[in-house]
Amino acid sequence: MSAPRRALLGLPLLLGACSVLPERPFIETRRHPLAPARTGAPVASGSGRVLLLRTLRAAPGLEARGLRRIRPDGTLDLAFYEEWLAPPAELAEQALREWLIASGLFAAVAAPGTRLATPLILEAELTALDYRLADGEARAGLAVLLLREGAGAAEARVIAQRLVTGTARGAQGGDPGLRQAAAMAEALRAAFLALEAWLTSLLPELRRV
Repeated sequence: MSAPRRALLGLPLLLGACSVLPERPFIETRRHPLAPARTGAPVASGSGRVLLLRTLRAAPGLEARGLRRIRPDGTLDLAFYEEWLAPPAELAEQALREWLIASGLFAAVAAPGTRLATPLILEAELTALDYRLADGEARAGLAVLLLREGAGAAEARVIAQRLVTGTARGAQGGDPGLRQAAAMAEALRAAFLALEAWLTSLLPELRRV
């Protein structure tokens, strides 16, 4: 029997052997919301000014959707099957816009491209959003820059800048992905509270803009 014929006769046996190999189990990706909401009454007397909230930037490494976990040795564990619904900076920007509107600190909160006159401008960058496995604690951070719009062609001038942070303990027990995502959302809420408190402390100056 020729060599090519022997090879063809053996092919069904090889295919049969391949069919019994174990298949890799399918793991569905879960997508989590990131929408901390403000509760409570608006600030009694806001600035009365219109604020332009510019697009929220993401610090390097925070562009990915996967949940960020920090291992006990300090290395990063980026979840492959646990993700945010969208890039976290996009979700944080939408949540921050809704938070500032609900706060009553400003007459309006405008988006880039608005035709409104915006004497106040807020720039922010998402600097941290992770869960520390060793501590069971989530952390969120924002670098914030508050600007006064320039007159005519003049550049905007800095009013103040701040780094705000928030932390939250993860719940005990339950699904790890769900509780870690919930803790990170709560940490971002704590950072928003710190940002609101800082802006409230600046109200006397903002009313003069």
